[in-house]
Amino acid sequence: MSTPAPRTPAGIDLEALDSITDAVESGAGLPEVIRAAARALDASLALTDAASTVLAVAARSPADERSLMSDADGVDVVDLRVADEPVGQLRVRARSDAEASPMVLRLVTALVASEVQRVRAPARASEQAVIEFVHDLLGRRLTDGDDVLARAEAIGLDVAPGASVLVVRAQLHVTTEEGWRERVVTAAERGARAAVPGAIASSSGRPEAPGAEVVILLPSAEAADAERASGSVLRELQASLTGHTFALGRSRVAGGPAELGRAANEALLAANVAEADGDADDGQRILAFDDTGAYRLLLSAMSEDPAELQRFYAETIEPLVAYDDQYETELVSTVEAFLDADGNVAGTAQRLFTHRHTIRYRLERVRELSGLDVGSTDGREKLSLGLKAMRVLGIAARGGPASEQGAGGGRVPRRS
Repeated sequence: MSTPAPRTPAGIDLEALDSITDAVESGAGLPEVIRAAARALDASLALTDAASTVLAVAARSPADERSLMSDADGVDVVDLRVADEPVGQLRVRARSDAEASPMVLRLVTALVASEVQRVRAPARASEQAVIEFVHDLLGRRLTDGDDVLARAEAIGLDVAPGASVLVVRAQLHVTTEEGWRERVVTAAERGARAAVPGAIASSSGRPEAPGAEVVILLPSAEAADAERASGSVLRELQASLTGHTFALGRSRVAGGPAELGRAANEALLAANVAEADGDADDGQRILAFDDTGAYRLLLSAMSEDPAELQRFYAETIEPLVAYDDQYETELVSTVEAFLDADGNVAGTAQRLFTHRHTIRYRLERVRELSGLDVGSTDGREKLSLGLKAMRVLGIAARGGPASEQGAGGGRVPRRS
């Protein structure tokens, strides 16, 4: 039998209290501190700063979170102060009839207040200004270093020493109410700010992006900070949003303002690859641009002449995608599996749980539609590059992430 956690006579979980101090001392961030505080108080908690920005939430459900942020019955609001200076509020709703000890509540709020003071979120610029800045970076309309620096400073972002970019993709797999995309942005920003306090997040606003797509700007010259922020964002998303899968792309560090646009597109590429080529069993994947392998070779083509990359895709894989869409076949996935199996038909059949004759028939259809013979080295190379071009362009095959209703079939509109 397991040994129960030590408790005080008043029923206080000392182990939960220890976990708060551990989270503070380790710099795990406000979301982890609040989750530990929720366990110690046996309560749902929502933490806001002095400007009423939500910094962290530990709730049982989205409905519980909304209730915490309203004036619902049973919600107590505790003002947080450090040296008589207001730093925020802690909204508390007990999960049982037992009341928390005033001493424990005071201890918890003091720890939380000091942590808020340490990592206080910067003053937030208007949401529209942030969105426009992100749009211009992704659209390659903002390339001059001085312009980038001035626009970044206007939204409270210091990118002069260096910065990196995260792109988050969230796909919903359960029925939910409206507003889930906004919750993805909020949770992603909470996670990012837990690791890099000056981080700013925004919806990408790209109408062709399926699901929810969030761009996070991390003002730090350290690659380790970006890596830590990636893990923090994924943990916060998983804790806050059930029934979703997530893919995160992380750029290299931009050494100066002029390189931030390049970093944004690196993160976008990494997210495309993570989503379309992910191998995580739980559907959650973080991929750094440095780890995209051969895909990196296509980024310059995407940046300098995306039309040429689109043409190469059109000459190789697009006919297969169109055929799959029209007849609900699996030609693209068969080519992927065939290449992964090093051109072995039996291995492909095993991967797809399909008879070898079916695989040979599909590969013959591939040759007829694309003009490329998988039996030749040249044909396999072109098809492999065509698949990579498809992912760099952000186009998903039938049944992939871009099949959500209203997504237009992919991130780059397909030809009629």
